[in-house]
Amino acid sequence: MKMPKIRKCIIIAEAGVNHNGQVSIAKKMIREAAKAGADFIKFQTFIPSALVTDSAPKVEYQKKALGKQGNQRDMLEKLKLSHKEFVFLRKECQRQKIGFLSTAFDLESLKFIESLQPAFHKISSGDIDNPPFLKQVASYKRPVLLSTGTANLREVSKALQILRKNGLSRKKITVLQCHTDYPTNPSDVNLRVLDTFMKKFKTCVGFSDHTTGIAISLAGVARGAKVIEKHFTLNRCLHGPDHQASITPYEFKKLVEEIRSVEEALGKPEKTPSKKEKKIIKNCRKFLVASKKINKGEMLSQNNVALKRCQGILPASKYYSIIGKRAKKTFVFDEPLQD
Repeated sequence: MKMPKIRKCIIIAEAGVNHNGQVSIAKKMIREAAKAGADFIKFQTFIPSALVTDSAPKVEYQKKALGKQGNQRDMLEKLKLSHKEFVFLRKECQRQKIGFLSTAFDLESLKFIESLQPAFHKISSGDIDNPPFLKQVASYKRPVLLSTGTANLREVSKALQILRKNGLSRKKITVLQCHTDYPTNPSDVNLRVLDTFMKKFKTCVGFSDHTTGIAISLAGVARGAKVIEKHFTLNRCLHGPDHQASITPYEFKKLVEEIRSVEEALGKPEKTPSKKEKKIIKNCRKFLVASKKINKGEMLSQNNVALKRCQGILPASKYYSIIGKRAKKTFVFDEPLQD
């Protein structure tokens, strides 16, 4: 299996843990993401005890959203879904005609997600320096999205080397620019690194957007992103670590519409007038006319030749080629000139 030839940007609604551990909310998120036009909805699959120890504190944005009490493991226990619930959600995605994805955060969860035959695997930023995990992902030979939050270029390069050494071709890898903070300040986004990724790694690139609003995602598409991942919630006021940095169904629908508009606007590398422009060239460009009466045999000069919009014959580009020549006939004021 390889990544399909990407003709349009793949748009992923990152549900993450915004279901708050409730499968009923996750089901509703699937319906809303499908209605908004997302290509995929993505969850997160983890076993808290396999992911963190009791000594792992919450990060700052999690403390801000949930308070300082408790640790990561306490938080994750409340946000997990069972394997049985994920099987149900995958079937719901099929019913709603939207792709199902889930980021695995431990090897057991990865094996489970593989059993659901996802279109591709997502490697979180936290596993970019995890060789056993990267090797296991590569062994499945599925297309991969590699998120690069917190990493430097050397670490991204090493992760790609592991994936490729274990049988994954460049065509199956999309490198996502990502800044691991919620919400991300625009000054921290660094979309220009997409150019570096494309040039150095020769892979598709994408953008995992943790900023507020949709503007930066649109800039990512204009910059070359073929995958956009955006956190998605039913309500930003819900209690949870990621809701405040997510967008609502209405906003996600707007994001999809605007991305498709940006894609249309990108066009092709060639510069040629469009069909509509060709129809109005004669109405907007200028042509050579007599700025006053010109008698037959009189020399054409800056004093008697003007450039104006009209139903002309000689375009403005011919100006210097006729200056200094003799008029072959008499022209009255504003009459289009001709050779």
